[in-house]
This record gives sequence, C-alpha cells and structure tokens, in this order.
Amino acid sequence: MYRTMMRGKIHRATVTGADLHYVGSVTIDLDLLDAADILEGEQVDVVDVTNGARLTTYTIAGERGSGVVQLNGAAAHLIDPGDIVIVMSYAQVPDSLARKFKGSVVLVDENNRILHEGSDPGAVPAGLEDATGGQGPLESPNRAK
Repeated sequence: MYRTMMRGKIHRATVTGADLHYVGSVTIDLDLLDAADILEGEQVDVVDVTNGARLTTYTIAGERGSGVVQLNGAAAHLIDPGDIVIVMSYAQVPDSLARKFKGSVVLVDENNRILHEGSDPGAVPAGLEDATGGQGPLESPNRAK
C-alpha cells in the first residue's frame, strides 16, 4: 500500500499576478521551487487562504529571486493578485516509509522571500507567528473549540 504524503510546501505566498490569457499553470520563483523541492512541471495544489479556493495545476519556473507567484489561465479566475496562497506537492510513499517521511516546508514573507525552511508541515518557528497570519491551530476562527 502507498500513502499520499505532502512532499513540498510553500506556505503563505503572496500572489503577484494573474494572467487569464496565459496557457495555464502557476509560475513560481525558482528559488521557492528549489527550497520546497518542487520541480518545474510538477503537479501542485494551490490553496487560497484569502478566499478558500482550491485548485490543482502544474508549475512553471519563474525568474530566480523575483518573488513571482502568478496564476495563469483558468486559475486566474479563482485567485487574485494580493491573495495569500499555500502551494503543495505530494508523493506516493510506501506505507512502510510513510511514518518517517519528511517533506520540505518553506515559509515566506509578504514579498515571497524565504523566512524559514523545515520539514514539519504544522510547525510555526518561534518568532515567525506573524508570518502565519497570527493564528495558531487553536485560534483558527473555523476550528471547533
């Protein structure tokens, strides 16, 4: 048996553009893709923290160091510039390895510059609480208490 595990995550990136007339995909700064171990052309989910939209697409490498996170094609109808998104890739991992599997997690600032790299998808490093929107899991307005 295989389990689908989160393999790469870019947490709380700011969308810098949306181009409805582009072929499709999401263009992401190559520095961010490398840090999250996401390849150009790899399937990713994009989750819009701002409006709740979720979509699946593939990546295109953007200019290194540019901070670009641009939704292209039909996805531009769902996600707007300025929205906060989470980009995630996944891997099929044998059950025997899944419990020890560690993905790559990248937290970014409002300019899509890397603040922290790690492997715990739920951890908020000390001092970076504001980079996560200021809400821990228990303070989330949609979570039952």
